[in-house]
Amino acid sequence: MNTPAPGPGTLAEQILRGVGGAENVESLTHCATRLRFQLHDGEKVDQAALDALDGVMGTVPQSGDRFQIVIGGAVANVHSKIMNLPSMSGGGTSRPQSDADVKAAVRARGRGRFAWLDNFFEYLSDSFRPLMGVLLGASLIIAIASVLDALGVVDFRAEDKSATWVFVDAMWRSVLYFLPIMVAYNAAKKLKIDPWVGAAVMAAVMTPNFTGMLAKDSGIPGITCTTNATLGTQECVARVFGLPMQLNDYGGQVFVPLLMVAVLALVYKGLQRVFPENVQLVFVPFFSMLIMIPVTAFLIGPLGIWAGNGLGEGMSWLNGNAPIVFAIVIPLLYPFLVPLGLHWPLNALMLQNISTLGYDFIQGPMGAWNFACFGATAGVLLLSIRHREKEMRQTATGALAAGLFGGISEPSLYGIHLRFKRIYPRMLVGCLVGGVIVGVLGGVNTEAFAFTSLLTIPVFSPTGVYVIAITAAFVTSMALVYFSDYRTPEERAQANAERDAAEAAEAAGAVGAAEAAARGEAAVTGDRETVAADDRELVAVGAAGAVAPAAAAAGADAAPTAGSAGEGFALAAPVAGRVIGLGEVEDPVFSSRALGEGVGIEPADGHVVAPADGELVTVADTGHAFGIRTADGIEVLIHVGIDTVQMRGEGFDVRVEAGRKVSAGDLLVEVDLDAVRAAGHPTVTLMTVLNTADVASVEPHAGQDVAAGAPVVTVRR
Repeated sequence: MNTPAPGPGTLAEQILRGVGGAENVESLTHCATRLRFQLHDGEKVDQAALDALDGVMGTVPQSGDRFQIVIGGAVANVHSKIMNLPSMSGGGTSRPQSDADVKAAVRARGRGRFAWLDNFFEYLSDSFRPLMGVLLGASLIIAIASVLDALGVVDFRAEDKSATWVFVDAMWRSVLYFLPIMVAYNAAKKLKIDPWVGAAVMAAVMTPNFTGMLAKDSGIPGITCTTNATLGTQECVARVFGLPMQLNDYGGQVFVPLLMVAVLALVYKGLQRVFPENVQLVFVPFFSMLIMIPVTAFLIGPLGIWAGNGLGEGMSWLNGNAPIVFAIVIPLLYPFLVPLGLHWPLNALMLQNISTLGYDFIQGPMGAWNFACFGATAGVLLLSIRHREKEMRQTATGALAAGLFGGISEPSLYGIHLRFKRIYPRMLVGCLVGGVIVGVLGGVNTEAFAFTSLLTIPVFSPTGVYVIAITAAFVTSMALVYFSDYRTPEERAQANAERDAAEAAEAAGAVGAAEAAARGEAAVTGDRETVAADDRELVAVGAAGAVAPAAAAAGADAAPTAGSAGEGFALAAPVAGRVIGLGEVEDPVFSSRALGEGVGIEPADGHVVAPADGELVTVADTGHAFGIRTADGIEVLIHVGIDTVQMRGEGFDVRVEAGRKVSAGDLLVEVDLDAVRAAGHPTVTLMTVLNTADVASVEPHAGQDVAAGAPVVTVRR
């Protein structure tokens, strides 16, 4: 370990020093509780110093120079402070690529059957994922307004609403209207060009100057407007530089910025090759905007709008000529229209239907799509609860609430479904089931423009048909996602391993915090104040050496299994007594196997001996814990009692010291079990294999009475 221990400074500064400094950080991200470092050299981490920091709950080394630091609920704030440090202004330093790295990157491009499809979904997902927070916030505002509308408190669609409700409209429309600018920023960032240029190009066709030309009475020469008879929308054309330019309101459009940025990336990177680096800051953005704003206004923007309007007119024709087919097509098309923003023109068609026909025929079948979408989210939520995935549980809970009560599918779609490609096929089955029911039972109409949520069910007619259809769509998608999972088996195994690692780190952090309190008490009395640190080291070693043992030790407490790989190595009982499985131990760290697989022994006496030949790498001065490493690398922890570190060595007569070679049966410590019981601590003695993840199997032999020295655990390489 080459880095100095974190010294004075803020927590962010101490953490950065502890991982080897900014120059050792390739990238840094965070999840709900953990900082996730990708380092250049994992050996430079001072794990012990990081574990000792106030505000750090635990640390989890991982393969591939990855390192996690468990912070808890304040992780986002700590991440922000680290990223704002002057030394991290670049966000980390790139790792030099070897030939193997380059080859691996090339192979990764073809990871799916259709690489372009993988890249397309990633482009969509990364363009929307950062917007989850504001999308969810806006959708919840809509949900509240929808509840009030359903209860008759306010007419949310009235043209003469008070200034109060106009202002409430602005609160959620701020996100949905300016969504194209936000998407353009993220899409440009994804394609590794200046995101502000992408945002600026999209904003140019959304300024009051541009949208003001849409008004018939704008008074601007060279503008002519007509009305689309089918959609009831106004279409205006302006003469700009002598050329006709179709004017559109691009608020809420998503397909336009996605297409625009894809073209912008080609222009931007081409200009970078033309201009020298010392003038790129000025001329690359200048020429990019000079080229792309007109291209967007004249070509890309109208293409997106024309595509949407064309779909709307096609829907009207289909419903008039084949209504059953229409009821099936609508819910099957929406999952593809919404990500591209092509569903927005259909809202105009819905309003036009209500105005001219007195009812709308689109929203009923559309409800099958929405509730299939929400059902898939419910399946993800159930799986996240089952697999203890905190971050996904929070995301799915918010998305499901926004969907069921606000009728908003975007949080589910962009936050979950587009991230996991297994969800879409299962969701489409739910869409199909709901659509078939609507079509077979004669269709569903509504006389109001409503969000398709639980609160707006009464506005649909026949209500019974609508309820049956959306329920079937919801349940079908939920069941398919839940029983077949939204992750592949490989992804599930990896996710579960990461979860177990995080839980192990958090458990170790909790133990460390409790023992830190014991250290504080020892410091006050001035008696053995360094002892708890030894036990903390054992816990830290356990968390690091058993990142995956909780998963590897599934089926704990079982008898040895036949056919286990490798030659068996027996660990003897360190004390006489009744052998129990770790699952019966009343301590969350040991019972969860965070410190590896092993056994507990209810001791018949206080004579504790070495379970195998090896070196005593750790001996707690309190005598309650010992670490032994055998000649072939098996790391064994013997822990006498639960929370006995708090006894500060009273009742423990230690007979060995760290660094000494011991043989199986050598006396380690004499323990006064009556003193342990009098102090209120369980006397169960634990023995675990800290590096369980590195061996083929660890087989405990529980449910027997043994003498000290009898075999109780078999380790197989």
